Amino acid sequence: MKIAILLPYKEDYTSKYSGAVSIHVSNLYKYSKYKNNIEIFGNTNFKSYLTKNFKNITIKENILSSSNKKYLNKFIEDQKKNLSDIIEIHNRPNYVDTINNNLNSKIILYFHNNPLSIAGSKLKSERLLLLEKCEYIFFNSKWTKDQFFKEIEENRFNDKFGICYQSTKKIKLNIDKKNNIITFVGKLNSAKGYDIFGNAIIKILNKYNKWKSIVVGDEPREKHVFEHKNLKIYSFKDNEFVLNLLKKASISVACSRWEEPFGRSSLEACSMGCATIITNRGGLIETTKNPIILKNLKSSELFNVIEKLILNKKLRQKYQKLNYKSFFLTHEYVSKIIDNIREKIINKNLKLININRNSKLKIIHITNFNLRYFGRLQYNTGIRINNGLIRLGHNILSLSDRDLISYTKSIRDPSGAKYLNKLILNSINNFKPDIIILGHADRVNIDVLSEAKIKNKSLKISQWFLDPLSRKGPDYEKNKFRVIEKSKICDTSFVTSDPNSLDFKINNSFFMPNPCDNSLDYLRNYEMKPEYDIFYAISHGVHRGILRPGKTDEREIFIKKLKSKCKEISFDTYGMFGIQPVWGDEFLTKLSNSKMALNLSRGKPVKYYSSDRLAQLMGNGLLTFINKDTQYGDFFNNKEMIFYSNLDDLSEKIKKYSKNDRDWRKIAKNGHRKYQKHFNSTNVSNYIIDKTFGIKSKYYWE
Repeated sequence: MKIAILLPYKEDYTSKYSGAVSIHVSNLYKYSKYKNNIEIFGNTNFKSYLTKNFKNITIKENILSSSNKKYLNKFIEDQKKNLSDIIEIHNRPNYVDTINNNLNSKIILYFHNNPLSIAGSKLKSERLLLLEKCEYIFFNSKWTKDQFFKEIEENRFNDKFGICYQSTKKIKLNIDKKNNIITFVGKLNSAKGYDIFGNAIIKILNKYNKWKSIVVGDEPREKHVFEHKNLKIYSFKDNEFVLNLLKKASISVACSRWEEPFGRSSLEACSMGCATIITNRGGLIETTKNPIILKNLKSSELFNVIEKLILNKKLRQKYQKLNYKSFFLTHEYVSKIIDNIREKIINKNLKLININRNSKLKIIHITNFNLRYFGRLQYNTGIRINNGLIRLGHNILSLSDRDLISYTKSIRDPSGAKYLNKLILNSINNFKPDIIILGHADRVNIDVLSEAKIKNKSLKISQWFLDPLSRKGPDYEKNKFRVIEKSKICDTSFVTSDPNSLDFKINNSFFMPNPCDNSLDYLRNYEMKPEYDIFYAISHGVHRGILRPGKTDEREIFIKKLKSKCKEISFDTYGMFGIQPVWGDEFLTKLSNSKMALNLSRGKPVKYYSSDRLAQLMGNGLLTFINKDTQYGDFFNNKEMIFYSNLDDLSEKIKKYSKNDRDWRKIAKNGHRKYQKHFNSTNVSNYIIDKTFGIKSKYYWE
């Protein structure tokens, strides 16, 4: 087993400047049975590392770029050359997604602070993704764990997390030899309650001159000045100094105002047999089984508690002995907890599906099948892909998300989304799919999908997305958000543009052609005697079924100019110039009346993008014109499809082929055959499955 431990950027791993996380990691490393297999990664400007297995990731800081990102990328580069079986990330949940996307290692995440205050775990959706992406999550206290599981049903994920308290060494100790010393260790600020301690300790030292107080810590951002001949204040000291101090001390104080995730100073004080005074904040209460808890966070209250311990030696020694005898959070104990999880991760046999070309899968396909429109919108891509999956012999559970929402709206569930997501979650639990395929399923809650993946590590999720994603196209920000939002949970994403041509990245994304389907696209216009020269239709008012009043776009302007240049050409146009759009069987009837068709999408052309209209035109055997800037010349030649560069070029080519009956029929036939052969719904559906399961294959458009 090879283990890489990644510290937060600038978490100093040196003996002089180490923080709580570095101390924790270095101590447990020394007691791990996998000691020889562990490498610790971090960033420091100092030498004298805590352990020899430390690897310093050095970067050049630049105000124009993220040092954190550079640090993480350098770690990933290292791991790609020498991959670890397990990567353990400390206190940086925002590292998880990047590492998961780039490395095939199991991830253990450690929380040392409140998850709700750390980037990458503040939102419920982010925490659910962490449960999915990580093999295991350790929390440094029950309090930290409870913060993480706010709004999440904890008992659903019992095998995904555990408590890993900080630890320290336990030495032989004689309580009777304790000195009259009262300690305060930590940041000297108001959050730690140092002002309360300072006011109380001055009064104690004035009244009891045989007692001393030693403070270890600093805080450049706050200034609390307390002076007394029996008060000694040290700036930052290494851990050995602190432990030796606590060994001698009788009383230790940790009077935090803030919600301490755990509290190393009180943990170490108890291990060294100090009577330990704490506040009931955060995880402090978990550092000892025998705490002395301040009822009121006031200096007067702290004074009274300390005075009581000074005056009552028997009581003081009672707490000292109880803390010392009951202390169990040793390095050996905590290290075994971590090693047990490491061993389980490596040894457990995950249920992995052996997918191959002959495998028959259980698939949930969630998209808009438009059932509520009574067949008017039956010729859509969702149905085409569904047909392809069925032809491949898979077991398909088809869920029409927008129909379900429309049918189930109520006063308690005005959008219908609650019912939809409950139905999906129950369907997943009962059907137990191998893969979930989403098509524009915006109302499906990402948390539902995260929970499904957490429960079934072998489950794959994929999405297909048809809408334009170019900055030069319509609805750019909206469509960008939609596809990226779902890509966070998807193993693969398929878009009808070249992913590399977009100005943003979609993780593990692939180009997918608009599929034709021989059960829907069954015309052969090149064999008919069409009435019109050229067909063009816009689907304004898809859900309304009629034109939207006052609705126009740049395509109408283009067509108007084209008509003026081609006055002798007969156009059959719909969805513009006051002519209503056509749907369902009427659409095919109208389509059959034309020789040629223009494939013109909204926005400026971008590599490979086309609306799904292309599949209907090519799939039904019309001679199709498309802008050359779409680069469809990578798939078709000019004997299969006609490419134009501008309006004038298009008008001339339309005139040319309208007069040449033999040529338009021959080119239309060639294009129809190629599109039906390579870009059909069965091939596209199989492509989605192959890419998602990592099956090596080659498709015409790759």
